[in-house]
Amino acid sequence: MWDFSVGRAMGLMMQTLPFVVLRMAVYFGITLAYILVTGAGAGIGFGVGAFGDSGFQAGSTFWGGLIGFGLVGAVMYWAREYILYIVKAGHIAVLVELIDGKPMPEGRSQIEHGRVVVTERFAQASVLFAVDQLIKGVLGAITGLVRGILSILPIPGTRQLVGILHAFLQVAVGFIDEVILAYAIRTGSTNPWGSAKDALVLYGQNYKVMLKNAAWLAIIVYLLSFVVFLVMLAPAALIVYLMPGAWAAGGFVFALLFAWAFKAALLEPFAIACLMQVYFKTIEGQQPDPEWDARLEQMSKKFRELKARAAGSQPQPDASAQPA
Repeated sequence: MWDFSVGRAMGLMMQTLPFVVLRMAVYFGITLAYILVTGAGAGIGFGVGAFGDSGFQAGSTFWGGLIGFGLVGAVMYWAREYILYIVKAGHIAVLVELIDGKPMPEGRSQIEHGRVVVTERFAQASVLFAVDQLIKGVLGAITGLVRGILSILPIPGTRQLVGILHAFLQVAVGFIDEVILAYAIRTGSTNPWGSAKDALVLYGQNYKVMLKNAAWLAIIVYLLSFVVFLVMLAPAALIVYLMPGAWAAGGFVFALLFAWAFKAALLEPFAIACLMQVYFKTIEGQQPDPEWDARLEQMSKKFRELKARAAGSQPQPDASAQPA
């Protein structure tokens, strides 16, 4: 069915409990910020609306809440590099060492150790973010290749099936980019572009195994997220009820936010721990296949950019050195 151990992944989650708690604090804190600032915006809009009739007040309450929601969204957009750098990549770095059986260093917290490892591999948050964006672009090209293969099969209703499958694969691939980052951290290379390039080639030559397991994890993660969404509808509706004025869509939106926070804090690291097991086991003893390297270079502009940056990051020979 799948090639990962759920028990092993749960054990890794428990071993990295400081990071799990940090993720919960960050993502549920973000959800709380959305609720509080949206509520404050709705309250301000409700107060402004008191100068008009009931229709004007309802409209100003809605727009006040929407502006508050948008403000938090804008802050989160600018904070996404920092969250990737400190929270996600730090957690990945510690997971990699635990999977390889390395002990955590004494006298340093797990979170601080993760930060140090990530800083050694990616000097700045912007570098890690740029690498991650290129990885996602290349993964999208591989997913497109799978879609193209399916579209030429002589199966009735293939077009509709391919459309649904492509959307599903996009969800599944969302977990794999962090596994590629895990490889870049695991190799210990100071050239993150080159490590990511090799990791993507290794992924490409093993895409069937990786996509199969990612698909199972996507089903598990999104089913559990949907259950959380249903459970949180009632308390989210209560929060909206306590807000001034009528913000009809609020209950649905806040329930979605709670489900997103649960997924990001708990389910995503579980899925990544599972996929890391599969990826590292599958590629063991393998070398990047030149044919897949050439194939990715041909099909993906992002991969060509990644290769160019990898070449540019290679240590340059000493020009002053004279041949013997």
